[in-house]
Amino acid sequence: MRCLPAFLTAGPLVLTLFTFSVAQEAPQPRPAEAEIADFERQVIPFIATYCLKCHAGEKAKGGLAFDKIETEADVRKYRQLAERVRAVLDAGSMPPEDPQPDDKERTAVLNWLEQRILKVDCSVGINPGRVTVRRLNRAEYNNTIRDLLLVDFKPANDFPSDDVGYGFDNIGDVLTLPPVLLEKYVGAAEQIAELAIVAPDAEPKPIATEKGRTLASVGQTSLEFTAPAPGLYRLRTRAWAMQAGDELAKMEIRLGERLLETISVEAAGGQGADYDVNVTIEPGKQTFSVKFINDFYKPDDPNPNNRDRNLVVERLQAFGPLNVLPENLPASHRAIVTCRPETPDQLAVCCQKILKPLMTRAWRRPVSDEEVRRLTALVEQAVTAGDSFERGLQLALQVVLVSPEFVFRLEPDSQESDAPAVRTINDWELATRLSYFLWSSLPDEELLQLAAAGSLRQGDNLRTQVLRMLKDPKSSALVENFAGQWLNLRLLRTINPDKGRFPGFDDKLRADMEQETRLFFESVMREDRSIFDLLDSADTFLNERLAQHYQIPNVTGEEFRRVMLPNSQRGGLLGHASILTVTSNPTRTSPVKRGKWVLENIFNAPPPPPPPNVPELKDNKDQQLTGSLRQRMEQHRANPSCAVCHTQMDALGFGLENYDAVGGWREKDGEFAIDASGSLPGGASFQSPGELRQILKGRSAEFRRCLTEKLLTYALGRGLEYYDECVVNQMVRNIETNRDTFAAVVLEIVSSDPFQKRRAKRGDEP
Repeated sequence: MRCLPAFLTAGPLVLTLFTFSVAQEAPQPRPAEAEIADFERQVIPFIATYCLKCHAGEKAKGGLAFDKIETEADVRKYRQLAERVRAVLDAGSMPPEDPQPDDKERTAVLNWLEQRILKVDCSVGINPGRVTVRRLNRAEYNNTIRDLLLVDFKPANDFPSDDVGYGFDNIGDVLTLPPVLLEKYVGAAEQIAELAIVAPDAEPKPIATEKGRTLASVGQTSLEFTAPAPGLYRLRTRAWAMQAGDELAKMEIRLGERLLETISVEAAGGQGADYDVNVTIEPGKQTFSVKFINDFYKPDDPNPNNRDRNLVVERLQAFGPLNVLPENLPASHRAIVTCRPETPDQLAVCCQKILKPLMTRAWRRPVSDEEVRRLTALVEQAVTAGDSFERGLQLALQVVLVSPEFVFRLEPDSQESDAPAVRTINDWELATRLSYFLWSSLPDEELLQLAAAGSLRQGDNLRTQVLRMLKDPKSSALVENFAGQWLNLRLLRTINPDKGRFPGFDDKLRADMEQETRLFFESVMREDRSIFDLLDSADTFLNERLAQHYQIPNVTGEEFRRVMLPNSQRGGLLGHASILTVTSNPTRTSPVKRGKWVLENIFNAPPPPPPPNVPELKDNKDQQLTGSLRQRMEQHRANPSCAVCHTQMDALGFGLENYDAVGGWREKDGEFAIDASGSLPGGASFQSPGELRQILKGRSAEFRRCLTEKLLTYALGRGLEYYDECVVNQMVRNIETNRDTFAAVVLEIVSSDPFQKRRAKRGDEP
């Protein structure tokens, strides 16, 4: 009986069959008269003849069993795997041995896959998809705090690591919110608020102190001091009373002849308490006095504890002026606190002036008067309780930073029942998508002004903003967070080559390697160079140490500079020591890792994991394999289970064998001469890394599509789906028309429907 293949129920199994072609690449047009295979009459017999030898039963290669197919509709449900089958069949890498289908048979089945299973009808309208509500990742949080508040602080460094999906750590589906992160947000908000806004000391050091005395009858004690400046001062009396009679001991607090307050002293039994009076004072000499005013003495009272009322003044102190800020306020404080109320009736107006723009930028949308009023009330409560205005603002800022409006990038759906299935995001949301794409941070003032005016899409504004943002220093975030993950550059920080075999490698060389690749990618981005310069370029960026590592003369000093390359050894990313080191083992090169890196990052055609129970190539002295690494690899893949994957993957890796495990050029592997030759599907052959780069550069369509898909995934914060194919096809055509520049790729992305629109949640979605 025919039923579904095993891979349709095996979960996220990836085919062990792959090709050098891009799996997601749009099918090439075939002649209009070409036959489309009939499922029952042709596809099933085709599978029986050419596939079942390897792909049947419980031990089917790669877990991919074709002997259990039932209907065409069932196959259509698993289009990603069908895309992979199409790719390997189209490349001729499957079936791997005789019998082979003739061209007519192969074409008919390919047409069936493309027209019946994989075809996306672009005429029915674009599905822009929807991104899961996502929180700011660690890099975005740090950058947002920096640009919002102008503080040099990276609180997210203490947050849990972000999960990665589709190769990036900004994917909404994987950015969870564990309880420990909630606690981190609260703690970070407190630290950030205190750094960004300077509050006066709650209690400065006293400017004068005087010992008091016991007042056994009506009398007073005083403190003379000089007020250095006009302002609010605090006069403190530490006292307790020997109580007697029918009332508490009372004292008058005076400044000169002026009565400030009359206080009933509740403290007793030798346990003094502080009694404070705040008063506005002009500069100059002042006299602060405390007078005992209700003496009581009844020596014949039967109760000995009720015979004599006395006031014990332990100490007098003067503090001030209060609420005075230091002269050298940080830039963050000056930018945020644009006014300071002199009187209580000015507080609400000043809060409105400060909080409304702050909340608008932090929440990346207009804020309502009611939202501002709620935070103003918090500041008023703090001031009423005796805190400074700045302390109240610190509390308000903490609320802003722990709000979901700040922590998450929200794009709420309409709650109307007749809302359209697809909506164009508003200008505020577009500005936010744009800034987090290119800067990993919030929109700046120029973007917000365009959003507020609703003119971000008008005329040439969007294009102008993209070009401005790419040239802005903040676009270095695209280098760090996109290129660093796409190229696996971040892994370089964790790589530790064997010190015995590579004694010249150290942390300084590691940093120089990374810096070269960062500066090179940045130059392609900022100078709007061709994206194919990433594959092969006449220049790179070096300092003396890295130039010596590359054996390139006449480069001196620690500073990096653009260097024209003297030969074809180093052009493009595949000549960078950073990439070559990341794709090596600690003790030797790894053609497998290097070939896999090319497939994944240059052509977006990642190979599958190896079949189970296949031993790794050993490196120790007891290994049975002998000869050069290439010869040992060839012996290793004599195992048919290995050969299926390694034949094409290793060819790419061997083309880079002239580079050792830390990217140094070599002509020999030990005593064996390096053989960097190889051939690829389609018959292209090469003899050196330079020739391999030319072949890869010649496959421009694959790389153009790869970079577009990778950058679109990063920009959207979601993986690409089959329905994105129509958009991607159009994008790559437009990019080619616009000379394949880096800006052309970015402009196509930000102008695309997936970037500018959002599908509403369907009723059957969670």
